[in-house]
Amino acid sequence: MTDLARENVQSYPRPPRLEPVLQRIRVLLGGAVVADTTRALRVLETHHAPTYYLPPGDVQATLRPAPGHSFCEWKGVARYVDVIAGGKTARRAAWTYDRPMAGFAALAGHVAFYAGLMDEAWVGDTRVIPQPGEFYGGWVTPNLEGRIKGAPGMQHW
Repeated sequence: MTDLARENVQSYPRPPRLEPVLQRIRVLLGGAVVADTTRALRVLETHHAPTYYLPPGDVQATLRPAPGHSFCEWKGVARYVDVIAGGKTARRAAWTYDRPMAGFAALAGHVAFYAGLMDEAWVGDTRVIPQPGEFYGGWVTPNLEGRIKGAPGMQHW
């Protein structure tokens, strides 16, 4: 059972919306807590599972700069980090925006984790699964309805 309200990803806005998260967010790797917060933010964008951004003060893992970056037309340039916790290293498993664009300035320094590269990720009492595809970092929960971008044949539309 999920403690999350029903949402349809097709009704999420474009351009995306940034909003506070009401639930507790937890991320685990190697049996250790990577992050635990009640102060997360999430980005909602049409056909995407929500992407959760956690404040740096609530991240307990070691984050090490990783090669590469990507560009989002709404948020700006993201840099990638390796996540080290519980004796494990997950390479390029998270990203952050050091200087996001104006509409997403609140994301500065916040960290988003690829759920598929962590051992566990939770929104409230709901364990998440990763958004389909290798690029997108959304977290899929059972309350989501609609077509989620990233599955084969749906990656770049």
